Formats: sequence, C-alpha cells, structure tokens
Amino acid sequence: MSVAVDERADRVVVTLDRPEKRNAIDADMVDALHEVCARLERDPKLLLLTGGADGIFAGGADIAQLRERGRLDALAAINAGVFARIRALPLPTVAAVDGPALGGGAELAYACDLRVCTARAFFGQPEVRLGILAGAGATHRLPALVGEARAKEMLFTGRRVGAEEAARIGLVNLVVEEPGELLAAAHGLLDEIAKGSTLALRLTKLAVDAPPAAHPHVDLVGQAVLFEDEEKRRRMTDFLQRKSR
Repeated sequence: MSVAVDERADRVVVTLDRPEKRNAIDADMVDALHEVCARLERDPKLLLLTGGADGIFAGGADIAQLRERGRLDALAAINAGVFARIRALPLPTVAAVDGPALGGGAELAYACDLRVCTARAFFGQPEVRLGILAGAGATHRLPALVGEARAKEMLFTGRRVGAEEAARIGLVNLVVEEPGELLAAAHGLLDEIAKGSTLALRLTKLAVDAPPAAHPHVDLVGQAVLFEDEEKRRRMTDFLQRKSR
C-alpha cells in the first residue's frame, strides 16, 4: 500500500508511504486516497494527513507517470479530482508537513483545511520548469491562501518557500522546531477542533467553503439547523451552569 491508515475514535491518520520515491504521488496513491475519502464521506471524522518518511512530505507527482500522460489524462483530473474530494470532506482536515512539499505534494497540503509544519519544511510549485502548470489546485487554492501576487510569484518562478516565510504569509498555521514535535502539534490542533460540536463543525466548514454568492443564505440555513439541534441546547446549558457557579 502507498498509504498507511490509522483509524481512531474521532479521526483518521493517513501516512503517505512511498519513502523510496520521496512519497511521489502516483496512481496507486491516488486510488488509496479515494478509498480514504469514501470512508470519511460515509463515516465523517477528522483527518490528519502526513508523510511517513523522515524529512519528507511529498516530493510531487510521480514524474515518470506524469511524463506519459496525455491530454485525456489531464482532462480526467487524476490528481485534481482526489484533492478536490479531500477539500470537500465533511469535517476539518490537517496536513502535517516535514521537509519538502513540492508540486502535487504542495497541492495536497493546500487541499487540507489547515497546515502544520516543521522548521525544515518548504513548499514550491516547479511545474512550469517541467513544461506544465500546477493543475491540481494550486492556481486557485494558493491565491486564496497567500494572495494573488505571492501566488503568481511562486507559480511563475518555482521559488521554494521555507517554513518561516510560509507562516508569515499564511500558508501554514503553525511551525514547530523539531520534527519529533510535528505529530503531537497536529494532534493537539485536532484535539482543540474536536471539542466543538460535530454538526457545528460540519456546517461551519460548508459555510466557509461556500461560494461568495451563497452567503448569507448558507449561514442562515446552517444556523437554523443548529438552533434545533439537541447538542446546541446541551452545550449552552452546560455553559450557563458553569458560569453560574
């Protein structure tokens, strides 16, 4: 298997597992990620996505496979399709990045809702130097994260962005100094997220990801659903009782 899956009570941990190929994203890995998505669509849980090899997240798409793909493969959205599916998962997702996240590897990280990385992590989009464009999400997700001008610079030049700069420009949410701290930090972030109501988290993600034209309607409908949810009443009752002590 090109990924290892660890299913827990409230989350699924997916570890990319092609260390001999620097976790390059190939067709088998895409298929495995689709299987994870299908599982999380049926039984929504939080997702932590990380690289298993020491000092590597994903070095990009598998160039040997990419070189042989033609226009029909491009139109099939092989990588873009699974990344979009990850982006649309019902509950929040976190990418834990150590070392390089390049090309498709960076786009996989962008597909997650949040990103945590080590001080030695770096991100880059070298596609134009290989004669292609970043076609699996970077052209629209990267501008949303860092702004149009910075995104265009990364996409046009292939320049690599280190962890410190990534945090400064909003590409990552948290940087840890030591690689051994990465998974603990990622799980800590998920622990904080897990304190919220599952339904509220799900509807909040839907609202944030909805197109601008859908607002404020999606917010109103989501709030209407939550106002009738028993979990909302229980949580607010608990809050008021704690406040009155």
